Amino acid sequence: MSATNIALTSTISEDNTLELALREIDIPQPGENQIVIRVEAAPINPSDLGVMFSVADMTTAKQSGSAERPVIHAEVPAKFMGAVKKRLGKAIPVGNEGAGTVVAAGSSAAAQSLMGKTVAFIGGGSYRRYVCVNVQSCLELAPGTTAVEGASSFVNPLTALAMVETMRAEGHKAIVHAAAASNLGQMLNRICMADGIDLVNIVRKPEQEALLRDMGAKYVVNSSSDSFMADLTQALIETGATIAFDPIGGGRLASDILTCMEAAVSRNITEYSVYGSDIYKQVYIYGGLDRGPITLNRTFGFAWGVNGFLLFNALGKLGMETNIAMRKRVAAEIKTTFASHYTHEVSLAGALQLDAIAAYGKMATGEKYLIKPQT
Repeated sequence: MSATNIALTSTISEDNTLELALREIDIPQPGENQIVIRVEAAPINPSDLGVMFSVADMTTAKQSGSAERPVIHAEVPAKFMGAVKKRLGKAIPVGNEGAGTVVAAGSSAAAQSLMGKTVAFIGGGSYRRYVCVNVQSCLELAPGTTAVEGASSFVNPLTALAMVETMRAEGHKAIVHAAAASNLGQMLNRICMADGIDLVNIVRKPEQEALLRDMGAKYVVNSSSDSFMADLTQALIETGATIAFDPIGGGRLASDILTCMEAAVSRNITEYSVYGSDIYKQVYIYGGLDRGPITLNRTFGFAWGVNGFLLFNALGKLGMETNIAMRKRVAAEIKTTFASHYTHEVSLAGALQLDAIAAYGKMATGEKYLIKPQT
């Protein structure tokens, strides 16, 4: 074990300033049911940026410090300070998940059984060299699986699986997914193909449409096309999808999806009703790629819902048996169904470069960064 442990932290101060910095912290000691992991790979997911950048205006970001210990400062608009008052002055650790080698273990049999093995973990603070986590927050990776291959074993894979299980639990038979060419979208497409579930993929670029079709996707519609609403309605007629998952959030996409769902389910209804069809239509918002307001143009009756979708809440509703089965499937298929692909690999210091922040901060499809804390 090296003599130092470095962690990437995010701090908002009372002078309306966000600071991103690398801090030297103690190497943790494991408790009875804990293990210490030498973190070798940790992805940058959109959910990580909410902690990392918070409500700061990153167009004001400035870099200082040294090459080994860069520091980023950015302005926080005064109107948002009230929303973050509980984190003022606190150095918040960043990073939801990662993977690495177990270098120390507590006294329990479960902890000792992981000693020396490569594991994935979730629980926060993964952008550091060493992390201490409870064994229940870990996933033992199959022999021959690298930390890079297992780094994204939780957030995207479990979210995609939770979408499918939520569809089943709520009585729907097919799914609509927006921003569908993302790493998560590609996973969901592979899951649905394997499980025989119809999936309507919404993308916004022709090359994204081609990518998914090359992967075997049957239903792909382009939201930037003039025929988008007609194309989406036709796909919904063919699939019967009445549940959607939208990571964009702002704008009118959720409304457009509900409108097309209503058109699809009511096409054969002969009697007019001011209340619309009685087929329930559900859109879950699970991201904020568009931070603007959600606009709902009420053209889809009264049998509908728009709700937030958070992975941990969804897992709690699905129950322990389903959770265990989902984790086992991820471990078994981490190199196939749940494989992640990264366009850039950076060190902890490399993640705090203005050009890197500008790139991964856009959360653009096809641009995924991986942090390698040991480099």
